[in-house]
Amino acid sequence: MSSALFRTKNVEQSLQDTEEPEHSLRKSLSALDLTVFGVGVIIGTGIFVLTGQVAKNNAGPAVSLAFVVAGVVCALAALCYAEFASTVPVAGSAYTFSYASLGELPAWIIGWDLVLEFALGTAVVAVGWSGYIRSLLDNAGWHLPDYLAGRDNATGFGFDVLAAALVLVLTGILVLGMKLSARITSLVVAVKVVVVLIVIIAGAFFINGGNYKPFIPPSQPVPAGGNLKAPLIQLMFGWAPANFGVMGIFTAASVVFFAFIGFDIVATAAEETRNPQRDMPRGILGSLFICTVLYVAVSIVVTGMQKYTMLSVAAPLADAFKAIGHPWYAGVISFGAAIGLTTVCMILLLGQTRVFFAMSRDGLLPRFFSHVHPRFKTPHRPTILLGVIIAIVAGFTSLSALAELVNIGTLFAFVVVAISVIILRRTRPDLPRAFRTPWVPVIPVLSVCASLWLMLNLPAETWLRFAIWMVIGFFVYFLYGRTHSRLALREREGAGQAPRR
Repeated sequence: MSSALFRTKNVEQSLQDTEEPEHSLRKSLSALDLTVFGVGVIIGTGIFVLTGQVAKNNAGPAVSLAFVVAGVVCALAALCYAEFASTVPVAGSAYTFSYASLGELPAWIIGWDLVLEFALGTAVVAVGWSGYIRSLLDNAGWHLPDYLAGRDNATGFGFDVLAAALVLVLTGILVLGMKLSARITSLVVAVKVVVVLIVIIAGAFFINGGNYKPFIPPSQPVPAGGNLKAPLIQLMFGWAPANFGVMGIFTAASVVFFAFIGFDIVATAAEETRNPQRDMPRGILGSLFICTVLYVAVSIVVTGMQKYTMLSVAAPLADAFKAIGHPWYAGVISFGAAIGLTTVCMILLLGQTRVFFAMSRDGLLPRFFSHVHPRFKTPHRPTILLGVIIAIVAGFTSLSALAELVNIGTLFAFVVVAISVIILRRTRPDLPRAFRTPWVPVIPVLSVCASLWLMLNLPAETWLRFAIWMVIGFFVYFLYGRTHSRLALREREGAGQAPRR
Protein backbone atom coordinates (compact mmCIF):
# COMPACT_ATOMS: atom_id res chain seq x y z
CA MET A 1 0.00 0.00 0.00
CA SER A 2 2.74 2.45 1.03
CA SER A 3 4.88 1.72 -2.02
CA ALA A 4 1.87 2.18 -4.31
CA LEU A 5 1.16 5.63 -2.89
CA PHE A 6 4.70 6.80 -3.62
CA ARG A 7 5.31 5.10 -6.95
CA THR A 8 7.00 7.51 -9.33
CA LYS A 9 6.54 8.04 -13.03
CA ASN A 10 10.02 8.24 -14.48
CA VAL A 11 11.02 11.12 -16.73
CA GLU A 12 11.42 8.91 -19.79
CA GLN A 13 7.86 7.63 -19.45
CA SER A 14 6.54 11.18 -19.01
CA LEU A 15 8.25 12.26 -22.21
CA GLN A 16 7.06 9.14 -24.06
CA ASP A 17 3.43 9.89 -23.13
CA THR A 18 3.67 13.27 -24.86
CA GLU A 19 4.35 11.51 -28.18
CA GLU A 20 1.06 9.58 -28.29
CA PRO A 21 -0.93 11.11 -31.21
CA GLU A 22 -4.24 11.32 -29.33
CA HIS A 23 -2.63 12.94 -26.29
CA SER A 24 0.06 15.10 -27.91
CA LEU A 25 -0.03 18.90 -27.78
CA ARG A 26 1.23 21.07 -30.65
CA LYS A 27 4.64 22.68 -30.09
CA SER A 28 4.34 26.30 -31.22
CA LEU A 29 5.70 28.58 -28.49
CA SER A 30 9.02 30.46 -28.41
CA ALA A 31 10.98 32.09 -25.58
CA LEU A 32 9.32 35.41 -26.47
CA ASP A 33 5.86 33.82 -26.31
CA LEU A 34 6.65 32.39 -22.88
CA THR A 35 7.99 35.69 -21.58
CA VAL A 36 4.87 37.47 -22.85
CA PHE A 37 2.69 34.86 -21.15
CA GLY A 38 4.59 35.40 -17.90
CA VAL A 39 4.35 39.19 -18.05
CA GLY A 40 0.72 38.92 -19.13
CA VAL A 41 -0.36 36.94 -16.09
CA ILE A 42 1.89 38.58 -13.48
CA ILE A 43 0.95 42.19 -14.20
CA GLY A 44 -2.66 42.40 -13.09
CA THR A 45 -4.63 43.63 -10.11
CA GLY A 46 -1.52 43.52 -7.94
CA ILE A 47 0.26 46.45 -9.52
CA PHE A 48 -2.94 48.49 -9.91
CA VAL A 49 -4.34 47.87 -6.40
CA LEU A 50 -1.95 46.37 -3.84
CA THR A 51 0.61 49.19 -4.03
CA GLY A 52 -1.69 51.61 -2.22
CA GLN A 53 -2.95 49.05 0.29
CA VAL A 54 0.44 47.95 1.59
CA ALA A 55 1.95 51.43 1.45
CA LYS A 56 -0.87 52.86 3.56
CA ASN A 57 -1.23 49.97 6.00
CA ASN A 58 2.10 48.15 6.23
CA ALA A 59 5.25 49.65 4.76
CA GLY A 60 4.87 53.31 3.79
CA PRO A 61 7.21 54.42 0.96
CA ALA A 62 9.29 51.30 1.68
CA VAL A 63 6.66 49.32 -0.22
CA SER A 64 9.23 49.19 -3.03
CA LEU A 65 11.44 47.07 -0.73
CA ALA A 66 8.46 44.79 -0.02
CA PHE A 67 8.17 44.15 -3.77
CA VAL A 68 11.89 43.36 -3.85
CA VAL A 69 11.52 40.86 -0.97
CA ALA A 70 8.54 39.16 -2.65
CA GLY A 71 10.45 39.14 -5.93
CA VAL A 72 13.43 37.42 -4.27
CA VAL A 73 11.14 34.71 -2.83
CA CYS A 74 9.71 34.14 -6.30
CA ALA A 75 13.19 34.17 -7.86
CA LEU A 76 14.32 31.35 -5.57
CA ALA A 77 11.32 29.30 -6.69
CA ALA A 78 11.80 30.35 -10.32
CA LEU A 79 15.32 28.89 -10.39
CA CYS A 80 13.87 25.54 -9.28
CA TYR A 81 11.01 25.75 -11.79
CA ALA A 82 13.46 26.55 -14.59
CA GLU A 83 15.50 23.39 -13.97
CA PHE A 84 12.45 21.14 -13.89
CA ALA A 85 10.65 22.74 -16.84
CA SER A 86 13.74 22.36 -19.05
CA THR A 87 14.48 18.81 -17.84
CA VAL A 88 10.89 17.49 -17.87
CA PRO A 89 9.12 19.55 -20.58
CA VAL A 90 5.69 18.04 -19.95
CA ALA A 91 2.35 19.75 -19.29
CA GLY A 92 1.36 19.91 -15.64
CA SER A 93 4.07 22.06 -14.03
CA ALA A 94 4.58 21.22 -10.34
CA TYR A 95 2.25 18.21 -10.63
CA THR A 96 4.44 16.56 -13.27
CA PHE A 97 7.66 17.47 -11.44
CA SER A 98 6.49 15.92 -8.17
CA TYR A 99 5.24 12.76 -9.95
CA ALA A 100 8.78 12.21 -11.24
CA SER A 101 10.43 12.72 -7.86
CA LEU A 102 8.12 12.43 -4.84
CA GLY A 103 5.56 9.88 -6.02
CA GLU A 104 1.93 9.53 -7.03
CA LEU A 105 0.16 10.68 -3.85
CA PRO A 106 2.29 13.85 -3.46
CA ALA A 107 1.75 14.51 -7.18
CA TRP A 108 -2.00 14.17 -6.74
CA ILE A 109 -1.93 16.53 -3.77
CA ILE A 110 -0.08 19.23 -5.68
CA GLY A 111 -2.21 18.70 -8.79
CA TRP A 112 -5.40 19.02 -6.76
CA ASP A 113 -3.96 22.13 -5.16
CA LEU A 114 -3.16 23.68 -8.56
CA VAL A 115 -6.67 22.94 -9.83
CA LEU A 116 -8.04 25.02 -6.95
CA GLU A 117 -5.43 27.76 -7.31
CA PHE A 118 -5.89 28.37 -11.03
CA ALA A 119 -9.68 27.95 -11.05
CA LEU A 120 -10.19 30.29 -8.14
CA GLY A 121 -7.68 32.77 -9.54
CA THR A 122 -9.46 32.80 -12.90
CA ALA A 123 -12.84 33.47 -11.28
CA VAL A 124 -11.46 36.20 -8.99
CA VAL A 125 -9.75 38.01 -11.87
CA ALA A 126 -12.86 37.73 -14.06
CA VAL A 127 -14.95 39.38 -11.34
CA GLY A 128 -12.32 42.12 -10.98
CA TRP A 129 -12.32 42.69 -14.74
CA SER A 130 -16.10 42.99 -14.69
CA GLY A 131 -15.84 45.71 -12.07
CA TYR A 132 -13.45 47.78 -14.22
CA ILE A 133 -15.66 47.37 -17.30
CA ARG A 134 -18.79 48.40 -15.39
CA SER A 135 -16.94 51.48 -14.16
CA LEU A 136 -15.98 52.43 -17.71
CA LEU A 137 -19.55 51.81 -18.90
CA ASP A 138 -20.93 53.97 -16.08
CA ASN A 139 -18.60 56.78 -17.12
CA ALA A 140 -20.01 56.48 -20.64
CA GLY A 141 -23.60 56.63 -19.32
CA TRP A 142 -24.39 52.94 -19.81
CA HIS A 143 -25.55 51.13 -16.68
CA LEU A 144 -26.05 47.41 -16.30
CA PRO A 145 -29.02 46.30 -14.17
CA ASP A 146 -27.92 45.20 -10.70
CA TYR A 147 -29.15 41.64 -11.25
CA LEU A 148 -26.72 41.34 -14.22
CA ALA A 149 -23.84 42.78 -12.21
CA GLY A 150 -23.97 40.19 -9.44
CA ARG A 151 -25.00 42.70 -6.76
CA ASP A 152 -28.80 42.99 -6.64
CA ASN A 153 -29.60 43.27 -2.93
CA ALA A 154 -33.32 43.90 -3.51
CA THR A 155 -34.20 40.51 -4.98
CA GLY A 156 -31.30 38.50 -3.57
CA PHE A 157 -30.42 37.29 -7.08
CA GLY A 158 -27.45 38.52 -9.03
CA PHE A 159 -25.39 37.08 -11.88
CA ASP A 160 -22.23 38.82 -13.06
CA VAL A 161 -22.85 38.39 -16.77
CA LEU A 162 -19.67 40.24 -17.80
CA ALA A 163 -17.40 38.00 -15.71
CA ALA A 164 -19.07 34.84 -17.03
CA ALA A 165 -18.94 36.10 -20.63
CA LEU A 166 -15.21 36.86 -20.38
CA VAL A 167 -14.41 33.33 -19.18
CA LEU A 168 -16.49 31.76 -21.96
CA VAL A 169 -14.87 33.88 -24.69
CA LEU A 170 -11.38 33.07 -23.42
CA THR A 171 -12.33 29.39 -23.26
CA GLY A 172 -13.15 29.51 -26.97
CA ILE A 173 -9.82 31.20 -27.76
CA LEU A 174 -7.88 28.54 -25.85
CA VAL A 175 -9.73 25.75 -27.70
CA LEU A 176 -8.75 27.28 -31.06
CA GLY A 177 -5.04 26.99 -30.36
CA MET A 178 -2.02 28.15 -28.40
CA LYS A 179 -0.58 30.27 -31.21
CA LEU A 180 -3.77 32.31 -31.45
CA SER A 181 -3.74 32.65 -27.67
CA ALA A 182 -0.12 33.82 -27.79
CA ARG A 183 -0.85 36.45 -30.47
CA ILE A 184 -3.82 37.88 -28.58
CA THR A 185 -1.81 37.86 -25.37
CA SER A 186 1.10 39.67 -27.04
CA LEU A 187 -1.21 42.45 -28.23
CA VAL A 188 -2.92 42.89 -24.87
CA VAL A 189 0.34 42.69 -22.91
CA ALA A 190 1.80 45.42 -25.13
CA VAL A 191 -1.13 47.70 -24.21
CA LYS A 192 -0.77 46.84 -20.53
CA VAL A 193 2.98 47.48 -20.41
CA VAL A 194 2.52 50.80 -22.22
CA VAL A 195 0.02 51.87 -19.55
CA VAL A 196 2.44 50.89 -16.78
CA LEU A 197 5.25 52.84 -18.50
CA ILE A 198 2.92 55.86 -18.77
CA VAL A 199 2.42 55.69 -15.01
CA ILE A 200 6.17 55.52 -14.40
CA ILE A 201 7.25 58.19 -16.89
CA ALA A 202 4.39 60.66 -16.41
CA GLY A 203 4.29 60.17 -12.65
CA ALA A 204 8.03 60.81 -12.33
CA PHE A 205 7.41 64.49 -13.22
CA PHE A 206 5.08 64.87 -10.22
CA ILE A 207 7.27 63.30 -7.53
CA ASN A 208 7.62 65.33 -4.33
CA GLY A 209 10.68 64.27 -2.35
CA GLY A 210 8.93 65.21 0.89
CA ASN A 211 6.48 62.36 0.41
CA TYR A 212 9.30 59.85 0.98
CA LYS A 213 9.89 61.06 4.55
CA PRO A 214 10.05 58.90 6.53
CA PHE A 215 10.96 56.22 3.99
CA ILE A 216 10.48 53.51 6.64
CA PRO A 217 7.82 54.78 9.09
CA PRO A 218 8.20 53.90 12.81
CA SER A 219 7.09 50.40 13.74
CA GLN A 220 3.53 49.91 15.01
CA PRO A 221 2.94 46.41 16.46
CA VAL A 222 -0.30 44.76 15.43
CA PRO A 223 -2.52 43.99 18.47
CA ALA A 224 -2.62 40.32 19.35
CA GLY A 225 -5.73 38.49 18.22
CA GLY A 226 -7.14 35.03 18.71
CA ASN A 227 -9.62 34.71 15.84
CA LEU A 228 -9.17 32.84 12.59
CA LYS A 229 -8.49 36.05 10.67
CA ALA A 230 -5.19 36.44 12.53
CA PRO A 231 -2.01 35.16 10.82
CA LEU A 232 -1.33 31.49 11.62
CA ILE A 233 2.10 32.34 13.01
CA GLN A 234 0.42 34.61 15.56
CA LEU A 235 -1.94 31.87 16.76
CA MET A 236 0.82 29.24 16.88
CA PHE A 237 3.66 31.18 18.47
CA GLY A 238 2.05 34.35 19.81
CA TRP A 239 4.19 36.40 17.44
CA ALA A 240 2.36 39.42 16.06
CA PRO A 241 3.60 40.93 12.79
CA ALA A 242 4.28 44.66 12.77
CA ASN A 243 3.00 47.42 10.56
CA PHE A 244 5.72 49.76 9.32
CA GLY A 245 9.30 49.54 10.48
CA VAL A 246 11.59 46.85 9.09
CA MET A 247 9.20 44.04 10.04
CA GLY A 248 6.40 45.92 8.29
CA ILE A 249 8.29 45.43 5.04
CA PHE A 250 8.15 41.65 5.48
CA THR A 251 4.48 41.82 6.47
CA ALA A 252 3.85 43.81 3.29
CA ALA A 253 5.82 41.26 1.26
CA SER A 254 3.39 38.50 2.27
CA VAL A 255 0.57 40.69 0.90
CA VAL A 256 2.17 41.88 -2.35
CA PHE A 257 3.23 38.31 -3.10
CA PHE A 258 -0.19 38.00 -4.75
CA ALA A 259 1.06 40.47 -7.38
CA PHE A 260 3.76 38.00 -8.50
CA ILE A 261 1.54 34.95 -8.86
CA GLY A 262 1.69 33.67 -12.41
CA PHE A 263 5.28 33.08 -13.48
CA ASP A 264 4.90 29.43 -12.45
CA ILE A 265 2.11 29.09 -15.01
CA VAL A 266 4.73 29.47 -17.73
CA ALA A 267 5.93 25.98 -16.74
CA THR A 268 2.52 24.49 -17.62
CA ALA A 269 3.21 25.33 -21.28
CA ALA A 270 6.51 23.41 -21.41
CA GLU A 271 5.06 20.66 -23.59
CA GLU A 272 3.89 23.22 -26.17
CA THR A 273 7.29 24.93 -26.45
CA ARG A 274 9.46 24.35 -29.52
CA ASN A 275 12.77 24.31 -27.61
CA PRO A 276 11.87 23.92 -23.92
CA GLN A 277 15.43 23.17 -22.78
CA ARG A 278 16.52 26.65 -23.91
CA ASP A 279 13.32 28.68 -23.82
CA MET A 280 11.64 27.66 -20.53
CA PRO A 281 14.35 29.15 -18.26
CA ARG A 282 14.36 32.32 -20.38
CA GLY A 283 10.59 32.66 -20.23
CA ILE A 284 10.28 32.00 -16.49
CA LEU A 285 13.21 34.10 -15.28
CA GLY A 286 12.78 36.82 -17.91
CA SER A 287 9.13 37.50 -17.13
CA LEU A 288 9.80 37.57 -13.39
CA PHE A 289 12.70 40.02 -13.77
CA ILE A 290 10.73 42.38 -16.03
CA CYS A 291 7.73 42.47 -13.70
CA THR A 292 9.84 42.99 -10.57
CA VAL A 293 11.53 46.03 -12.15
CA LEU A 294 8.15 47.47 -13.20
CA TYR A 295 6.62 46.86 -9.77
CA VAL A 296 9.46 48.57 -7.92
CA ALA A 297 9.40 51.53 -10.32
CA VAL A 298 5.63 51.99 -10.01
CA SER A 299 5.71 51.81 -6.20
CA ILE A 300 8.51 54.41 -6.04
CA VAL A 301 6.61 56.76 -8.34
CA VAL A 302 3.17 56.48 -6.72
CA THR A 303 4.49 56.97 -3.16
CA GLY A 304 6.44 59.98 -4.43
CA MET A 305 3.38 61.51 -6.09
CA GLN A 306 1.16 61.30 -3.01
CA LYS A 307 1.86 60.89 0.71
CA TYR A 308 1.47 57.23 1.64
CA THR A 309 -1.10 58.08 4.33
CA MET A 310 -3.33 59.64 1.64
CA LEU A 311 -3.10 56.87 -0.96
CA SER A 312 -6.32 55.22 -2.12
CA VAL A 313 -6.68 51.53 -1.29
CA ALA A 314 -9.12 50.74 -4.11
CA ALA A 315 -7.31 52.41 -7.04
CA PRO A 316 -4.06 54.04 -5.85
CA LEU A 317 -2.50 54.70 -9.26
CA ALA A 318 -5.56 56.25 -10.85
CA ASP A 319 -6.50 58.23 -7.73
CA ALA A 320 -2.95 59.54 -7.31
CA PHE A 321 -3.23 61.22 -10.72
CA LYS A 322 -6.68 62.54 -9.83
CA ALA A 323 -5.25 64.02 -6.62
CA ILE A 324 -2.71 66.06 -8.57
CA GLY A 325 -5.30 67.28 -11.08
CA HIS A 326 -4.73 64.90 -14.02
CA PRO A 327 -7.88 62.77 -14.36
CA TRP A 328 -7.06 61.89 -17.99
CA TYR A 329 -4.20 59.69 -16.80
CA ALA A 330 -6.59 58.07 -14.31
CA GLY A 331 -8.89 57.08 -17.18
CA VAL A 332 -5.98 55.60 -19.14
CA ILE A 333 -4.92 53.57 -16.10
CA SER A 334 -8.45 52.21 -15.58
CA PHE A 335 -8.61 51.25 -19.26
CA GLY A 336 -5.21 49.55 -19.04
CA ALA A 337 -6.26 47.64 -15.94
CA ALA A 338 -9.41 46.37 -17.65
CA ILE A 339 -7.52 45.33 -20.78
CA GLY A 340 -4.69 43.79 -18.80
CA LEU A 341 -6.90 41.57 -16.69
CA THR A 342 -8.08 39.71 -19.78
CA THR A 343 -4.62 38.15 -20.23
CA VAL A 344 -4.38 37.32 -16.54
CA CYS A 345 -7.69 35.48 -16.75
CA MET A 346 -6.78 33.66 -19.96
CA ILE A 347 -3.37 32.44 -18.79
CA LEU A 348 -4.73 31.28 -15.43
CA LEU A 349 -7.35 29.29 -17.35
CA LEU A 350 -4.58 27.95 -19.59
CA GLY A 351 -2.61 26.71 -16.59
CA GLN A 352 -5.72 25.15 -15.08
CA THR A 353 -6.59 23.14 -18.20
CA ARG A 354 -2.99 21.91 -18.71
CA VAL A 355 -2.74 20.55 -15.17
CA PHE A 356 -6.16 18.87 -15.50
CA PHE A 357 -5.10 17.46 -18.89
CA ALA A 358 -1.85 16.03 -17.48
CA MET A 359 -3.65 14.41 -14.54
CA SER A 360 -6.24 12.81 -16.84
CA ARG A 361 -3.52 11.55 -19.19
CA ASP A 362 -1.96 9.80 -16.19
CA GLY A 363 -5.34 8.25 -15.29
CA LEU A 364 -5.72 10.07 -11.96
CA LEU A 365 -8.74 11.80 -13.50
CA PRO A 366 -10.95 10.23 -16.21
CA ARG A 367 -8.96 9.58 -19.41
CA PHE A 368 -11.85 11.03 -21.42
CA PHE A 369 -10.33 14.46 -20.77
CA SER A 370 -6.87 13.56 -22.06
CA HIS A 371 -7.76 13.54 -25.79
CA VAL A 372 -6.70 16.56 -27.83
CA HIS A 373 -8.71 18.18 -30.61
CA PRO A 374 -7.88 16.49 -33.95
CA ARG A 375 -7.42 19.83 -35.72
CA PHE A 376 -6.32 22.38 -33.11
CA LYS A 377 -4.26 19.96 -30.99
CA THR A 378 -5.55 21.51 -27.77
CA PRO A 379 -7.11 19.75 -24.75
CA HIS A 380 -10.58 20.94 -25.74
CA ARG A 381 -12.62 18.71 -23.41
CA PRO A 382 -11.14 19.88 -20.08
CA THR A 383 -10.93 23.43 -21.43
CA ILE A 384 -14.66 23.54 -22.20
CA LEU A 385 -15.67 21.76 -18.97
CA LEU A 386 -13.57 23.97 -16.71
CA GLY A 387 -14.43 27.11 -18.66
CA VAL A 388 -18.15 26.56 -18.16
CA ILE A 389 -17.76 25.73 -14.45
CA ILE A 390 -15.55 28.75 -13.77
CA ALA A 391 -17.90 31.02 -15.73
CA ILE A 392 -20.79 29.91 -13.51
CA VAL A 393 -18.73 30.36 -10.33
CA ALA A 394 -17.53 33.81 -11.44
CA GLY A 395 -21.09 34.82 -12.29
CA PHE A 396 -22.60 33.92 -8.93
CA THR A 397 -19.75 34.54 -6.48
CA SER A 398 -17.66 37.56 -5.52
CA LEU A 399 -14.96 35.26 -4.05
CA SER A 400 -13.25 38.15 -2.28
CA ALA A 401 -12.97 36.18 0.97
CA LEU A 402 -11.43 33.20 -0.87
CA ALA A 403 -8.79 35.09 -2.85
CA GLU A 404 -6.08 34.29 -0.30
CA LEU A 405 -6.45 30.60 -1.19
CA VAL A 406 -4.66 31.47 -4.41
CA ASN A 407 -1.65 32.65 -2.38
CA ILE A 408 -1.42 29.57 -0.17
CA GLY A 409 -1.85 27.24 -3.15
CA THR A 410 0.98 28.89 -5.06
CA LEU A 411 3.34 28.91 -2.07
CA PHE A 412 2.57 25.24 -1.43
CA ALA A 413 3.52 24.49 -5.04
CA PHE A 414 6.79 26.41 -4.57
CA VAL A 415 7.67 24.22 -1.58
CA VAL A 416 6.97 20.99 -3.46
CA VAL A 417 9.01 22.01 -6.53
CA ALA A 418 12.01 23.06 -4.43
CA ILE A 419 12.00 19.73 -2.55
CA SER A 420 11.58 17.85 -5.84
CA VAL A 421 14.72 19.44 -7.30
CA ILE A 422 16.82 18.13 -4.40
CA ILE A 423 15.31 14.65 -4.63
CA LEU A 424 15.66 14.32 -8.41
CA ARG A 425 19.27 15.50 -8.25
CA ARG A 426 19.99 12.55 -5.94
CA THR A 427 17.81 9.90 -7.60
CA ARG A 428 18.52 10.82 -11.24
CA PRO A 429 21.90 12.58 -11.46
CA ASP A 430 22.24 11.16 -15.00
CA LEU A 431 19.40 13.24 -16.48
CA PRO A 432 20.53 15.86 -19.02
CA ARG A 433 19.77 19.28 -17.54
CA ALA A 434 19.85 22.22 -19.93
CA PHE A 435 19.46 24.53 -16.93
CA ARG A 436 20.73 23.70 -13.46
CA THR A 437 19.55 25.48 -10.32
CA PRO A 438 22.73 26.94 -8.77
CA TRP A 439 23.93 26.05 -5.27
CA VAL A 440 21.76 23.00 -4.72
CA PRO A 441 20.59 22.28 -2.03
CA VAL A 442 21.09 25.82 -0.65
CA ILE A 443 18.77 27.62 -3.14
CA PRO A 444 15.92 25.04 -2.86
CA VAL A 445 16.15 25.05 0.95
CA LEU A 446 16.02 28.86 1.00
CA SER A 447 13.02 28.69 -1.33
CA VAL A 448 11.21 26.29 1.02
CA CYS A 449 11.94 28.44 4.08
CA ALA A 450 10.90 31.70 2.38
CA SER A 451 7.67 30.19 1.05
CA LEU A 452 6.76 28.67 4.42
CA TRP A 453 7.41 32.03 6.10
CA LEU A 454 4.94 33.78 3.82
CA MET A 455 2.42 30.95 4.26
CA LEU A 456 2.57 31.35 8.04
CA ASN A 457 1.70 35.03 7.62
CA LEU A 458 -1.60 34.13 5.94
CA PRO A 459 -4.80 34.06 8.04
CA ALA A 460 -5.65 30.86 9.89
CA GLU A 461 -9.03 30.69 8.13
CA THR A 462 -7.18 30.47 4.81
CA TRP A 463 -5.32 27.42 6.14
CA LEU A 464 -8.64 25.92 7.27
CA ARG A 465 -10.25 26.30 3.84
CA PHE A 466 -7.10 24.91 2.21
CA ALA A 467 -7.21 21.88 4.53
CA ILE A 468 -10.86 21.21 3.67
CA TRP A 469 -10.06 21.25 -0.07
CA MET A 470 -7.15 18.85 0.51
CA VAL A 471 -9.37 16.44 2.47
CA ILE A 472 -11.81 16.37 -0.46
CA GLY A 473 -8.86 15.65 -2.72
CA PHE A 474 -7.79 12.67 -0.60
CA PHE A 475 -11.28 11.17 -0.94
CA VAL A 476 -11.21 11.57 -4.72
CA TYR A 477 -7.75 10.00 -4.97
CA PHE A 478 -8.51 6.94 -2.85
CA LEU A 479 -11.92 6.39 -4.42
CA TYR A 480 -10.78 6.81 -8.03
CA GLY A 481 -7.24 7.93 -8.81
CA ARG A 482 -5.28 5.30 -6.89
CA THR A 483 -6.84 2.38 -8.78
CA HIS A 484 -7.23 4.04 -12.20
CA SER A 485 -3.80 5.61 -12.63
CA ARG A 486 -1.77 4.31 -15.56
CA LEU A 487 0.98 3.18 -13.18
CA ALA A 488 -1.57 1.11 -11.24
CA LEU A 489 -2.88 -0.43 -14.49
CA ARG A 490 0.66 -1.35 -15.56
CA GLU A 491 1.34 -2.95 -12.18
CA ARG A 492 -1.82 -5.07 -12.40
CA GLU A 493 -1.06 -6.08 -15.98
CA GLY A 494 2.45 -7.07 -14.89
CA ALA A 495 0.96 -9.16 -12.10
CA GLY A 496 -1.44 -10.86 -14.52
CA GLN A 497 -4.57 -9.16 -13.18
CA ALA A 498 -7.36 -7.83 -15.35
CA PRO A 499 -7.15 -4.06 -15.74
CA ARG A 500 -9.89 -2.11 -13.94
CA ARG A 501 -12.19 -0.11 -16.18
